[in-house]
Amino acid sequence: MQTNALARKFLINAGGYIESTFSLGKYCNELSSDAYKQWRFDHESLPQDLIRRGMAVEDPSAPHGIKLTIEDYPFANDGLLLWDAIKHWATTYVNHYYPKTNLIMSDEELQSWWTEIRTVGHEDKKDEPWWPQLKNQHDLIKIVSTIMWVTSGHHSAVNFSQYTASYHPNRPTIARTKMPNEDPTEEEWKTFQKNPEQVLKDCLPSPDQSTRVMTLLDILSSHSPDEEYIGTKVEVAWEVEPVIKAAFQDFSGRLKELEAIIDSRNVDPNLRNRKGRGLVSYKLFKSFSEPGVTGKGVPYSIST
Repeated sequence: MQTNALARKFLINAGGYIESTFSLGKYCNELSSDAYKQWRFDHESLPQDLIRRGMAVEDPSAPHGIKLTIEDYPFANDGLLLWDAIKHWATTYVNHYYPKTNLIMSDEELQSWWTEIRTVGHEDKKDEPWWPQLKNQHDLIKIVSTIMWVTSGHHSAVNFSQYTASYHPNRPTIARTKMPNEDPTEEEWKTFQKNPEQVLKDCLPSPDQSTRVMTLLDILSSHSPDEEYIGTKVEVAWEVEPVIKAAFQDFSGRLKELEAIIDSRNVDPNLRNRKGRGLVSYKLFKSFSEPGVTGKGVPYSIST
């Protein structure tokens, strides 16, 4: 809540960090709002997200039920293993506490929770036909797995990778002037010939804008010293239930295995999208991290 309050005050406010350092200026939030119109809960699970973006196609015979259109895609390759671990953990949990379908329908608190998410949390989309129904264990597993994925793995992948974009020649947030193109005016061409480096500097973010964005991305990409990472802390209620305790231990073990798989993939010379010139090792789905900017670590929820 504090993070969101600070974001409204300094980040997405009129004239704030985003509007003053991104090319769209005052239209940044309008563009984000327009993009949100395409948002669908049923497309937020990792397999459906990949299919929606054309990065995978359905394939029941494939390990995850989908086949990637680009085989060497670190986000998908590592993310699908984390998705499977999350879904397996959710499946055991749900089936333990709801062994019969009628228990799902008769749980008024559970049904109210799902109704509130749809009608209050997304009031503008409450009447959309694509919302999953909550009638059985399969529905609940799909719903909670999607929420767990979005607030842990997906958020970590898009958030803690931001620091690599803080070097502006690599990925500038704003173009202050028009870049020379194939058909420049006579004056533009003379200026470019005289001092091409200055033309580039004039186009890239100013020192003030660069510093503001670098500071922001450093903060957003940092783990706090008291960060709680997924699969590392067992709740008291889980420990007293042998089935749930064992399921959580299995979940934690799967995450440790994922870390080892990621390490091995990052040294595989055949996986050229993971390491090489201009690339950093892809570690975003390694569940644990030290404090600071590390490019890895999956917290329990959105906390940055």
